[in-house]
Amino acid sequence: MARGPKKHMKRITAPKSWMLSKLGGNWTTRPSQGPHKLRESIPLSVILQHKLKYALYARDVQMILADKDGNIKVDGKVRSDFGYPVGLQDVITIDKTRESYRVLYDVQGKFILKSIKPDEAKFKLVKVTQKKVGPNNVPYIVTNDARTIRYPNPEIHVNDTLKIDLETGKVVDFLKEEPGNLCYIIGGNNIGRVGLIQHRERHLGSFDIVHVKDSNGKHFSTRINNIFTIGKGKKSLISLPDDNGLYLTALEKKQAKEHQEEPKQQ
Repeated sequence: MARGPKKHMKRITAPKSWMLSKLGGNWTTRPSQGPHKLRESIPLSVILQHKLKYALYARDVQMILADKDGNIKVDGKVRSDFGYPVGLQDVITIDKTRESYRVLYDVQGKFILKSIKPDEAKFKLVKVTQKKVGPNNVPYIVTNDARTIRYPNPEIHVNDTLKIDLETGKVVDFLKEEPGNLCYIIGGNNIGRVGLIQHRERHLGSFDIVHVKDSNGKHFSTRINNIFTIGKGKKSLISLPDDNGLYLTALEKKQAKEHQEEPKQQ
């Protein structure tokens, strides 16, 4: 019988997106309750210890986060909880090293930290997941990082993307989920891929399907819940991962590697 929230997580049950080795011990940090779901987030301790290599042990992470200088900021706010869940599009800022990172997925569905410039670290993109009318007929929207925004622009709908100023928390701009815009896949078999929205199939009583085409000319489709618009037209508002969201087969990777080695041999 359960007697409260679970506080432990074995390493073997941790999400594969964390990229933890099986031989690194029995246990890992369980994400605290926060703006992102358990399987869709990565705790700060794993980021500092295994991604950025700033700590050898969990105790080192606690010392870094407990410092009075407020070393680690997530979305512009100092975070001292070593289990704080960091999720998609969150911006991690380290003032002492003057580094900023955006959390993204690669085409294998693994969490990566994309290094970004200070200007890009001032904003983040969020997806609208709900649009409702609350008490006293106050309209509001809810985003994928658990933000509630009252009195939104009437043209903003579910599945649209908002550009949030992290200093003020206000909506600067918004992107529509419509054909011709650049999108990023955040779930499903095509996670991490980037392409242009072609068209949307509507299925009443089921999931709408969106067809996407990447810059290599490959076509694929996914549920509309997995679509995250990141740009108007072909221009992205954020820096993309090193793979540019392009999925390559084993043969294509081999050909690309051989193509890169040809100039060196000459």
